[in-house]
Amino acid sequence: MEGNKQDDLPGVTADGRPTWDGYFLDIVDLVAKRATCLRRRVGAALVRDRRILSTGYNGAPSGLRHCLSIGCLREQNKIPSGERHELCRGLHAEQNAIIQAALHGVSVKGAILYCTNHPCIICSKMIINAGIIRIVIKGDYRDDLAAEMLAEAGIEVLRQ
Repeated sequence: MEGNKQDDLPGVTADGRPTWDGYFLDIVDLVAKRATCLRRRVGAALVRDRRILSTGYNGAPSGLRHCLSIGCLREQNKIPSGERHELCRGLHAEQNAIIQAALHGVSVKGAILYCTNHPCIICSKMIINAGIIRIVIKGDYRDDLAAEMLAEAGIEVLRQ
């Protein structure tokens, strides 16, 4: 395509390769395909020194029935997006990435979180206490209190 060089695209280097942020955002798109939430498919990865520490996607805890098979509790109770996070069978992708790292004894201190969406307030508080230093997102989901607390904690949030 004339006038649209690959190096002008966000997330792509001059030689046509994805930037590191673009690379890890592509990976979280793939991780999100494992999600079992009926409302939103979210993927996350924790990365340090350009190495993936853990990944996570949103869905029910291990070994429990997924919303794909039993339906969505939030839909059944007409709970709007962004409200009453506790009324859900699922864990968020960011929570699962942090939990998987902890389960396998991997520190996430100093890591970067790549995620398909902006974290909610619950995930943001976990991110702050886990020592994650930067967040790179693709999607538009926005939680104003989460954004405010992340900024107060000095955690950079970039949208690709």
